[in-house]
Amino acid sequence: MVIEDIFKALGDPTRLRIARLLGTMELAVGELAQVLGQSQPRVSRHVGILCDAGLAERRREGSWVFLRQSESGSGVIEAVQALLALAEEQEPAFAALCQADRKKLAAIRHAREAAAETYFARHASEWDELRALHSADADVETRLAQALADAPLGALLDIGTGTGRIAEVFADHAERVVALDKNLEMLRVARAKLQHLPAQRVELVQGDFADLPFPAASFDTVILHQVLHFAPDPAPALAEAARVLRAGGRIAIVDFASHDHEELRTRHQHVRLGFSDRQMAELLRAAGFVASAPTALEGGALVVKIWTAKRRATPASLKTPALETAQ
Repeated sequence: MVIEDIFKALGDPTRLRIARLLGTMELAVGELAQVLGQSQPRVSRHVGILCDAGLAERRREGSWVFLRQSESGSGVIEAVQALLALAEEQEPAFAALCQADRKKLAAIRHAREAAAETYFARHASEWDELRALHSADADVETRLAQALADAPLGALLDIGTGTGRIAEVFADHAERVVALDKNLEMLRVARAKLQHLPAQRVELVQGDFADLPFPAASFDTVILHQVLHFAPDPAPALAEAARVLRAGGRIAIVDFASHDHEELRTRHQHVRLGFSDRQMAELLRAAGFVASAPTALEGGALVVKIWTAKRRATPASLKTPALETAQ
């Protein structure tokens, strides 16, 4: 960050409003244009100036571009937000603009929630059918929290966040949470669920669990909650989880024990019919983890398992293990 560039970037009323909005939540460029009452190309030019100055960061999600407050130079960012808050207290004209912007922002929040409700209504019967086969979600979440309670969560990556529920459960206990999903529609559902949380605490990212868009050693904890059964080969996903974990970092996998419910392949697109403890132990070992004893929740036709492990300081060779037939 160059202080001269920062002050130049803030030397425009529209960019001041954008900076103030980004202190509240992550927004798509189109949503910003809606709030500001300006054309999207014009808003994009303002966004470019803020990004060049290091005050904001872009992230593409399909055809949408989202903007969030910059993660780097957090001390400067906090100072800028404090200055904007002071300006809002002492400048009536700026305060009026900010208040109007927040009213429009509330409409965007409502629209996101309505879209999420529509999605839930469309898929509710499918999810209810699957939930009826295993332990209650609340019980699984409680046991998962207990399995991870022996150390701080630190920076947490929720792989395959889906509706964002796991990110929501652990947001207050982690330094920050990154919620990743490949499906754009699910990310929009998660964004609606998580938008009440501080923008600097939770980040949503589109990506594939076999090719995570993060540098090595970025996280302290990784969770894969009901995700791994969608992988034709789970090994690359676990290798990627090991790569982005710091040495000694922890992984928690919540999934089904081996079962014979073949209908889940066609009705819910499950590629694998659960995992045996032996399979999971070998997968974790090959990815560079030291596994702990698993936890079983046997409250239904499908047994839910929680496997936890720590990343070794020097990961083992990331070869693909020969998976055994589910037992």
